[in-house]
Amino acid sequence: MAGAAALAAGRASAQGSGAPIRIGLLHDLSGPFAGAGSVPLFQGAEIAIELFNERGGVDGRMVQAVSADSQSRAEVAINEAERLIGQERVDVVIGVYSSAHAVPLAQRMQAAGKILWINSAIATAVLKGKNFTTIFRPTVHSDQYGEGSVMFLSEHCERTTRIAPRNFKLGIIYEDGPYGVGVATALEANANRVGMPIALKEGYSATAPDLSTLVTKLRRERPDAILQVGYNPDITLFLRQAKSGGLRTRMVIGHGAGYSQIDRLTETFGREIDHFCNVDPAATQMLSPERLTPQARELQQILLDRFRARTRSNDPPTHASMGFNNTWVFLEHVLKPAVRQGGGSVEAMRTAALAVDIPVGGTIQGYGVKFRPPGDEMAGQNERSIAVVMQFEDAKSIVRWPTPIAAGPPVMPLPASSPFALR
Repeated sequence: MAGAAALAAGRASAQGSGAPIRIGLLHDLSGPFAGAGSVPLFQGAEIAIELFNERGGVDGRMVQAVSADSQSRAEVAINEAERLIGQERVDVVIGVYSSAHAVPLAQRMQAAGKILWINSAIATAVLKGKNFTTIFRPTVHSDQYGEGSVMFLSEHCERTTRIAPRNFKLGIIYEDGPYGVGVATALEANANRVGMPIALKEGYSATAPDLSTLVTKLRRERPDAILQVGYNPDITLFLRQAKSGGLRTRMVIGHGAGYSQIDRLTETFGREIDHFCNVDPAATQMLSPERLTPQARELQQILLDRFRARTRSNDPPTHASMGFNNTWVFLEHVLKPAVRQGGGSVEAMRTAALAVDIPVGGTIQGYGVKFRPPGDEMAGQNERSIAVVMQFEDAKSIVRWPTPIAAGPPVMPLPASSPFALR
């Protein structure tokens, strides 16, 4: 699979004119992150490159993707990035699922003077205070996840549970890497801001073989909502042990990564996860086409058709939309003008990225794109990115927050039919 993009791009380049434009694709195609969202992230990027080449690339020059597998290990990610920019001589690397990989990768790519285009890794710590000039992240950051779930609960808890926000207790559990710590820190800050009490806040290793002690602590503290930040293996382990251990609550909210893999969660838990919530950028099929520009609507349909044909997925995961959307922004709005106006140099791509100005509704995920400039505390971050709260129903995700774009109010608390509901 890792060679598919390079092979397809290679065939396309033969049809165009001029030397192909080589870019690196860096994803976890094996290991635990592969099944937690990195593979659909890669597939979305592949589809974007395929479409870009079909439409002529840059004046007949095709994009040739050179793929690399991070193997769900930070040291491999660093080695592969260095191979891409050293041996393969690419000036830009696109992808990066894990924030634990993105933190050291961003430092290495900046030092090498190369572009790192982050499609997924969301930890605020990747960019905050670093003043990078060649690192860009068009997707959301972890502070937005913390704001989303807390504001969602604050808005709905009293109406649905008759518990005021000041008495609605939260249990925050998180994998202890940059991703989990970043989101958990944002959750705590937002809870404190609105006066929502935290009954428990505790990290754990994403590779922990047993989370029963954490289940016991949550049972003792009896939070009204459990907010988890994790990957697929640790989420699966926690939910299995929570169910068998009799842990009950009013709501469970995930924050991207493993909770975005609704097909995998449904395969494991069936309808037991109905009415759980998740915070993430919206998968494109969750958005009404009428809220998008004509160009974004066309791209939305192309992704849905091609991803479903490729995977038979009945609800393409958020990461597929992220991979396609953010790669397309780079290809169409950064690479194309950079090649035309500056020969495709790193400086030309950096200048083009800082000039991107896409309005809200102008991408398939609903948000716009405008990067914060050098000198800003979050230089390289898209200031128009949006995270939504979605709710699972019958193996599909439905937007429940922000209210102006929600499909309707949430089902809350968890109904009595849920094995995780308070009795």
